[in-house]
Amino acid sequence: MNATRVEADVIRRLPKAVLHDHLDGGLRPATVVELAAEVGHTLPTTDPEELAAWYYDAANSGDLVRYIATFEHTLAVMQTREGLLRTAEEYVLDLAADGVVYAEVRYAPELNTRGGLAMSEVVETVQEGLAAGMAKAAAAGTPVRVGTLLCGMRMFDRVGEAADLAVAYRDAGVVGFDIAGAEDGFPPADHLAAFENLRRESVPFTIHAGEAHGLPSIHQALQVCGAQRIGHGVRITEDIVDGKLGRLASWIRDRRIALEMCPTSNLQTGCATSIAEHPITALKDLGFRVTLNTDNRLVSGTTMTREMSLLVEQAGWTLEDLRTVTVNALKSAFIPFDERKALIEDVVLPGYAL
Repeated sequence: MNATRVEADVIRRLPKAVLHDHLDGGLRPATVVELAAEVGHTLPTTDPEELAAWYYDAANSGDLVRYIATFEHTLAVMQTREGLLRTAEEYVLDLAADGVVYAEVRYAPELNTRGGLAMSEVVETVQEGLAAGMAKAAAAGTPVRVGTLLCGMRMFDRVGEAADLAVAYRDAGVVGFDIAGAEDGFPPADHLAAFENLRRESVPFTIHAGEAHGLPSIHQALQVCGAQRIGHGVRITEDIVDGKLGRLASWIRDRRIALEMCPTSNLQTGCATSIAEHPITALKDLGFRVTLNTDNRLVSGTTMTREMSLLVEQAGWTLEDLRTVTVNALKSAFIPFDERKALIEDVVLPGYAL
């Protein structure tokens, strides 16, 4: 079936996998309003629809720093055990409703400690909420497997603590690590000790790179820090001229290093000019292991169904392309090989056999 003839409801039913999605960027607007009232936090508006529109408009600034600043309000309602439990459970249920069968959710526990919770308590509470969501989704007949990536904020000094937590909770739902936050001016190599510790402990990690900063950021993430995946990575195109790959681009493609690409988010932060011209399509055609992701569903006003539909409508993607990026994501997921293989063979491939 040609994907240009696939209706949105069919795309919604397709099994999906997302590797790059932030917990604090995916809350329900109504939940933000309700929790903000409980904790006494002032929002731009208390109407859920207006709040969703405010987030989307604020994020469409073309500036990564301003984009990140929109998280002030979601983080404000994620400082208590109750707030974390609810947002984590709803996160899973919203993914299940969107047809997602595998997801890796990422967040920085240091950003959820203003209410007095220790970072370890944050991790345990989020895992409890995710488990509750997965149980409800399975009971409803829409099972989704969710693994956690703990983030360190690259511009602060607690990256090592976050990495230690990833090691400590790797048998309790945490599947990997990441660094997030303002990329320009905060190179990944600043946190080399944390990455060396993760490698010693055999904990996989991805690194935000090649979004607000160019090739040096990607090179450091891979060749100095040892990342197994790259978050965003859109600026790897700077190492490709007239279809000819430079050394770094070749390294990424030839070694099947996954690029966690987020088209709508990249438009908002000025990393791409349109869906039609987003690098994900050219990189896919060149044989890179690209994956499709939402990044921040509330902030970007998006879902996996919407990201897929936009690529079908504006970049000419086919059903085979959608299947390819879904399989790519599972091939590079931070869970054991046998679990990845089972999801591909038993869930994804049958789901695309329309």
